Amino acid sequence: MLRTFPKGGIHPPENKLTSGRPIRRLPLPKEVYVPVSQHIGIPAEIVVDRKDKVQRGQVIAKSGGFVSSNIHAPVSGTVTKLDKIIDTRGYKKQCIVIRTDPRDPSNLEEANYPLIDEITTEPSEILERISQSGIVGLGGATFPSHVKLHLREGQHLDCLIINGVECEPYLTADHRLMLEKGPEILVGIRILMHALGVPRAIIGIENNKRDAIAIFGELTRGNPDIRVAALQVKYPQGGEKQLVRALLNREVPKNGLPLDVGVVVHNVGTIFAIYQAVQHNRPLTERVVTVTGKRLANPSNFWVRIGTPVADLIAAAGGLPEGTRKIVSGGPMMGKALKSTDVPVTKGTSGILIIPEDEASRGEPAACIRCGECVSVCPMGLEPHLLMNLTEKSMFKRAAAEDILTCIECGSCSYVCPSHRPLLDYIRFGKSITKQLEPKNPAP
Repeated sequence: MLRTFPKGGIHPPENKLTSGRPIRRLPLPKEVYVPVSQHIGIPAEIVVDRKDKVQRGQVIAKSGGFVSSNIHAPVSGTVTKLDKIIDTRGYKKQCIVIRTDPRDPSNLEEANYPLIDEITTEPSEILERISQSGIVGLGGATFPSHVKLHLREGQHLDCLIINGVECEPYLTADHRLMLEKGPEILVGIRILMHALGVPRAIIGIENNKRDAIAIFGELTRGNPDIRVAALQVKYPQGGEKQLVRALLNREVPKNGLPLDVGVVVHNVGTIFAIYQAVQHNRPLTERVVTVTGKRLANPSNFWVRIGTPVADLIAAAGGLPEGTRKIVSGGPMMGKALKSTDVPVTKGTSGILIIPEDEASRGEPAACIRCGECVSVCPMGLEPHLLMNLTEKSMFKRAAAEDILTCIECGSCSYVCPSHRPLLDYIRFGKSITKQLEPKNPAP
């Protein structure tokens, strides 16, 4: 029987329309718009100025602290503006605008880099290279990778988990990367095992990606320290806590991290970026993005330079279909609707989903019928109906006591609600307010 996490979860239609579409390179953008905050933590500090000439891979914004990340020029060209733009979440963020120099050789289409299998870099240098290369979690969370790999005194790791689940409907960027860059990903796994001194690694892949499971099964044959685990198809299995439970039967503490149970989890895209940084000295300046939708003329997976306008991706996939109602950054469950196609691709952009009118409309919200469906599907064991009610009534301290901050915002509750209540919308708002509350002062 295939493994999975035991609590909650759903199985929405997969709609993996682009799983058979090889990754192709998006044409070079005329301009890139590079936000200095593409990661959880402190924004990077700009170190270039208007009219500066920059080379691809050059640091243009330096890490603003330990929980931060360097930003590198995705193209060679000229800095034309330092301005604020709307990002994929709808907020104005500081941005570096670079006009691409189409004649610069470094901007030409990439040659295939040879596979470098031998690992000669020392562990401390590997961790430094990851930090300097601006690598963050490419599964969507964008947590700076060097922070994740920083062990506190007394912490011990015994397992590295590689997240190849990609449980969000429609998205296939990770799937295609596993099919096309399997040997490089395997070297990346060995690099991290070497850097952390971890004795074993498990690659978790859902069973709807049997070709990827077969590829990594073959790649790991004869290597008992790295194994592949096929998982039951179930959303949101890509969540770290759910994946750790599914693969190791370990329960990550409520407010804890996988590190607390001896585990580090990294997405396959992040592992490939680590391979590129360590073996080829290439910082993170591009990523794979799925552009998809049922009415899109040519849904595709693209190699995309960070900072490329979303409009360029949609044009390369055949243009915006008539009757489009929503454009979503990410997948349908956890993605955010975009106000404009002028927003740029960032390190955390895994997909662009085009949703037609007939599929985008929400049902009219009605009164809660106390069916308990939202409770039964919550992978964190919360009561979404209660958290929504508390938020509606501005009872944020009570919401904090009911663990609203442990919600992973997977959207399973809203998906199953027969009354079409906007549970996740309210919980997200409640979380944002609760985070701002000062700790309760102890009684005198």
